[in-house]
Amino acid sequence: MPPKNARTARTGYRCADCGHEVAKWVGRCPSCQAWGTIDETAAVRPALAKVTAGAPATPARPIAEVDLDSARAVSTGIAELDRVLGGGIVPGAVVLLAGEPGVGKSTLLLEVAHRWAAGASPGPSLYVTGEESAGQVRLRAERTDSVHPELFLGAESNLSAVLGHVDAVKPGLLIVDSVQTVQSLEADGSPGGVTQVRAVTTALVALAKERGLPVVLVGHVTKDGAVAGPRVLEHLVDVVLHFEGDRHSALRMLRGVKNRFGPADEVGCFEQRDDGIAEVPDPSGLFINRQETQVDGTAVTVMVEGKRPLLVEVQSLVMKTQMAMPRRSVSGLDSARVSMMLAVLSKHGGVHTGDHDVFAATVGGTKVQEPAADLAIALAIASSRRSRPLPSNLIVVGEVGLAGEIRRVSGVGRRLAEAARLGFDRALVPPDAGPLPKGVRATVVSNVSEALEIVEKGK
Repeated sequence: MPPKNARTARTGYRCADCGHEVAKWVGRCPSCQAWGTIDETAAVRPALAKVTAGAPATPARPIAEVDLDSARAVSTGIAELDRVLGGGIVPGAVVLLAGEPGVGKSTLLLEVAHRWAAGASPGPSLYVTGEESAGQVRLRAERTDSVHPELFLGAESNLSAVLGHVDAVKPGLLIVDSVQTVQSLEADGSPGGVTQVRAVTTALVALAKERGLPVVLVGHVTKDGAVAGPRVLEHLVDVVLHFEGDRHSALRMLRGVKNRFGPADEVGCFEQRDDGIAEVPDPSGLFINRQETQVDGTAVTVMVEGKRPLLVEVQSLVMKTQMAMPRRSVSGLDSARVSMMLAVLSKHGGVHTGDHDVFAATVGGTKVQEPAADLAIALAIASSRRSRPLPSNLIVVGEVGLAGEIRRVSGVGRRLAEAARLGFDRALVPPDAGPLPKGVRATVVSNVSEALEIVEKGK
């Protein structure tokens, strides 16, 4: 007779995202409000009286005696990708690369497979595609000059067939495009479902750890930009990368979201071209437009993506409105912060735009979210409103508060060093900016009105 505290075997339902359990299936999780994440769980077994100890697979050793050679990062052949990965890809690591359709994920990974096959990396590369035919991938390889005898291609959507290709080729790098198209016959559900994605990812992670094989998985994203599938997918893998870019811009940004082997805030820059994806080791030139003549409504600032400072040009156009309600159009900037700068300029700077249309944008298609660009936005708007161009050699850095004060931002010295490298020798910085590099004449401003006065006088 089972003990009184034993739970009777029954079928339950659990959310794949947050783990919330419900008695019956529902379409939306009552806890996290996610749709389609409720999964049937196995029957609950009766509680055991005790758990017996088993023999460990490998004995525990002092951490100083653990071999490091098996965890040395191997270069992928693409410096910008190595930067985001933390120096390269570690044997046995599983990398999840997510991005919107058409951003260039497959093109980038085909180039990675080609560089790996052509380099001195151990073993050939195996590219498994479940979304395209082998002929389609071959056409892309011809266009991007990625054909190599050590690059093997397989068009499979069955997990068993993928593992068979791994046994036959014995690759040094495995790329699966994409994890949502691969199906495991041992799991229920259709390809791309919660159960299937979890089963396929678990099997590939086990394969990577067992053989020391680096695996790169392509993942889909939802309309909100998050990785599609169960949340456990991001927990299972070692590295999560997001490939971002605007369809109307050639710039592509590779951001690290999770990294067990290096920093998780690095950014790599690429450029989409007709012949494939190209690295951009010095992307600041894409975001600024150096003109011989001074133009009003333009200010240059420095944003920091990960550890990389990038110069960004902020442009504004202010003109008398012809409608009852003035227009406010923003591109590449936070519209809420632009509205806040308009209010601060009106209250504390004497720059009124209530009867003017205001357009604000960045150059090169980049997106600026950090508050360090507040002062540049404010000065660009004031410059256009007053038709007074800012000096072409001026860099503006600082966060603006609602009281009009200029607040300090992190890494001012690193930002100005990048600006000095590109020929900027004047700067407006907030108080307590810390040590500044040589070659830049920095002026400390404590509020918006003081910054406007300095620019107005041309000091």
